[in-house]
Amino acid sequence: MRMRSLRLLVAARQLCAGLKQTAAGEPLGARSQLLRAVHTSSTPGPPVTTPPPNTVAPFEDAFTKGQRDKASFIQVLDLFCGRDVRRRGHIELIEAALRWMPQFGVEKDLEVYNKLLDVFPKEVFVPQNFIQTMFLHYPRQQECAIRVLDQMEFYGVTPNKHTYFLLVQTFGKLSHPVKKYQRLLYWFPRFKHVNPYPVPLHLETDPVAMSKVCLERIAADRDARATVYQVTVCGSGARVKKLRKPFFHSIQSPDQMSLLGDHDPSYPVIVEGPFPLWLKKTCVQYYVLRAEPGATKKLPQEEVDPERCFYYPLQLDLDLERDLGEDLTFDVDEVEEGPVYAMCMAGSGDERTLGKWIQGLQETNPVLAQLPVLFRLTPGPQEVSLPAREEAESPKEEEEETRRHRRMEQ
Repeated sequence: MRMRSLRLLVAARQLCAGLKQTAAGEPLGARSQLLRAVHTSSTPGPPVTTPPPNTVAPFEDAFTKGQRDKASFIQVLDLFCGRDVRRRGHIELIEAALRWMPQFGVEKDLEVYNKLLDVFPKEVFVPQNFIQTMFLHYPRQQECAIRVLDQMEFYGVTPNKHTYFLLVQTFGKLSHPVKKYQRLLYWFPRFKHVNPYPVPLHLETDPVAMSKVCLERIAADRDARATVYQVTVCGSGARVKKLRKPFFHSIQSPDQMSLLGDHDPSYPVIVEGPFPLWLKKTCVQYYVLRAEPGATKKLPQEEVDPERCFYYPLQLDLDLERDLGEDLTFDVDEVEEGPVYAMCMAGSGDERTLGKWIQGLQETNPVLAQLPVLFRLTPGPQEVSLPAREEAESPKEEEEETRRHRRMEQ
């Protein structure tokens, strides 16, 4: 300890002697720099931002140029893959491609999704030991691959063996994208045929065919009868315009016909709508013919003799014991709704077209001629598709029509 303290004293004495010598011949600025160099470290400078030699171009501009189809979409991916062996910027490209896929019409194409997974560099993100596997080796790349599989799940695209080969070659067998792939292959076949009323893969462009598909999905009875009516409407104005035919597609089951036959004449039948119905990305509107609760005639119920069959009674009054753990304190509001007699979809949702629908239903339901009809139409889109536009009139003819209407009102 003594030797160490002596060495420190000698070093301090030499330092003070050097400072005295420089104080006489050097200016104040040099002296302060010397003291700063003795007591502190060098002042760090600003960070040098040198761009890499091959910077990645913005990918949004690559997708906006050219024609938007499958060939041009794959061409952008091929240009990126052939540009750099290391595939720098592949995450940004894949995320931009996922956003642009619906606009190119390839959101349900399995080949394009496999092409996106092929953009990842191969055998770079594979973990080398179990610790890397546990702690999500290269998390950003794995999350990007999971987003690709999530979009496949959203659009109902089932992966194949080539998808599995690409994921294993890129991330390994124990990675999270491979687990996501295995879950998709487990659940997709189970839920593929669960829906008894599946939506067609390609929807009809004809509004009449579209309305038939929609009404068959709404109707609960397979024996329901669908009928298409056409109404010819003449255009207004001084000269004769082109004729247009707004349609209305009606559906009614035998049970609904029997309920309508038992309707009480003192209550009106109500035409309500439009109500929205979504088929994938297409929204259509439908109307219903219904009645208020209690509008049907109350038929006398047949009394059943309890001694009619001794061994197999027709009615059983059983008081089932409930468990003490069941909670019976909640209340359920039971709302009684009236019966629905028929449904339709119309090309034009005005009272005139729906009145023609009621007249068409009178052919199979004569009781409608004796019942009052009440229309409850809400404002909003009331058409399956826009009818064909009539020829545009000249401004002089429009002014004459407006003047004629004003004179009639006066």
